[in-house]
Amino acid sequence: MKALILDDNPFMIEILADKLKSEGFEVLKALNSKDGIAQAEKESPDVIAMDLPLPDDSGGLNTLKQLKEGAKTKDTPIIVLSNDDTDQYKEKVVGMGVNGYLIKPYTNAEEIVATILQFSKNKDAAPVIKDAEKKDGDSAMKYDSPFTKSTVNIGVPPKIKARVEKALVSPREELSIINLVGDLVEYAFHARASDIHLEPYSDRMLVRMRIDGILYDVFTLPKNTHSEVIARIKVLAGMRTDEHQTAQDGRFKTAIKDPPRQFDIRVSMVPTYYGENSVLRLLAEQSTVKKVDDLAFTKEDKEKIHRAIKKPYGMILATGPTGSGKSTTLYTIIRELNSRDVSIITIEDPVEYSIEGIDQIQVNTRTGLTFANGLRSILRQDPNVIMVGEIRDKETASIAVNAALTGHKLLSTLHTNDAATTLPRLLDMDVEPFLIASTVNIVIGQRLVRMLCQHCKQKRKFSKEEVGVLSKSIPATLLKDNIEFYEPKGCSTCGDMGYFDRMGIYEILEMSDDLRPAILRRADASEIRDIAVKNGMTTLMEDGFRKAVAGLTSIEEILRAVKE
Repeated sequence: MKALILDDNPFMIEILADKLKSEGFEVLKALNSKDGIAQAEKESPDVIAMDLPLPDDSGGLNTLKQLKEGAKTKDTPIIVLSNDDTDQYKEKVVGMGVNGYLIKPYTNAEEIVATILQFSKNKDAAPVIKDAEKKDGDSAMKYDSPFTKSTVNIGVPPKIKARVEKALVSPREELSIINLVGDLVEYAFHARASDIHLEPYSDRMLVRMRIDGILYDVFTLPKNTHSEVIARIKVLAGMRTDEHQTAQDGRFKTAIKDPPRQFDIRVSMVPTYYGENSVLRLLAEQSTVKKVDDLAFTKEDKEKIHRAIKKPYGMILATGPTGSGKSTTLYTIIRELNSRDVSIITIEDPVEYSIEGIDQIQVNTRTGLTFANGLRSILRQDPNVIMVGEIRDKETASIAVNAALTGHKLLSTLHTNDAATTLPRLLDMDVEPFLIASTVNIVIGQRLVRMLCQHCKQKRKFSKEEVGVLSKSIPATLLKDNIEFYEPKGCSTCGDMGYFDRMGIYEILEMSDDLRPAILRRADASEIRDIAVKNGMTTLMEDGFRKAVAGLTSIEEILRAVKE
């Protein structure tokens, strides 16, 4: 008996092929319409299982028509697997004479194989039409490909995809939780994910991954695996496995084989209505950024940073919301400063990346090792350069400023909306104006935006109406005559999303003789910004707009990042 599987998802082909071979079938495989029709005409299979839609101009319906009209395949039973449960599409496909119409999200691999077996033995059997009705209980495994956004496939080795997808359709008694958790982590690493979210619902557990700053639904696991997956993560992270009603934090080290890498994973566990929710932060630096020149600074901004780096003392501050790349900026500067003739000590919460030659201290509130106390201890360690993960309170701010005043180079972060707001924020922390004016060298305000895929981006001229709407968000001095911008399109390189990777947009406020008097008289952020711009500061919006005009990102991304 021969069965032809026509599907553009190679991993689901392998899953069905394994099961059909165990039933004694010779399995033919095709990833596209052309190969499928060619194999059907040459091999005359006893049954055909085909995915709809297929990636051709007609969505696969033209392929189905050719098979039903082919001399060798017109009487061959055809089972259609589709995500489309609309009556209109279903009636159209069934009307073309198919023998089975199965809705993939609610049909597991065993049912598909059983339907194929049925029609391979009896071509005249009554047609099988499956509606989108969920099974009772948690054991129902979805056949549908778990890759709900193709972006999450990019860069993931086929063997990892196949392992994860096979696990998702395997019977519960055959599923290894240990291997599943390991495969999810390895999958996330190759997909360039920064976080894995394991979210429980009443009937399932959803696996989401944050890639390039955006969360994607990636996999769906049956509800009956939730407790075991959570228990496995707790064991790895050294958490209490018998505690389910308290928030817990932990950390563990993991390794992948290809390429050989070891990195830490930070785990947060909190109780929710449907069970414990877990978020895994992958502390695996995959960035190619190694020095300041690798970051997306303009030539003028790079010069400002290099001037600040060369000064023997003073503060370099990075500001922006959570996830704006502040740590990456500081780590990059630290690498440039790292040499055998200087002592560099950091205090962080948590220590995200290990850098050889640098003493890195982890904050531990249980033992009283806070930023403030740790910073006091660091000053007795004879450092040249100090990095404080974040200035959170008045005490830390006071010690940091005094450290910078007494001949130390100090790097830190602050949570403010832009560079200009940083100086009034320090005033709010009861830091004296003359100390701020004397110690702050530069403030780096930043955001992260997704970069357009350079393989498929397309240029488009905006209409008058669109330019009018744009002018409400972008100053006329910037917009001027720019009415052509690049937009995302989508291709196989970027997973049809139009974006790939991220870059920073920046504004750098450099301390100047014009700014110091304004700080001394406690000027507000608006006045400080105006003075800085007059002295040559490029604002976040201006830097982002220039990068959009250059085709590095889109206008939509800039507005999302800057205007929220």
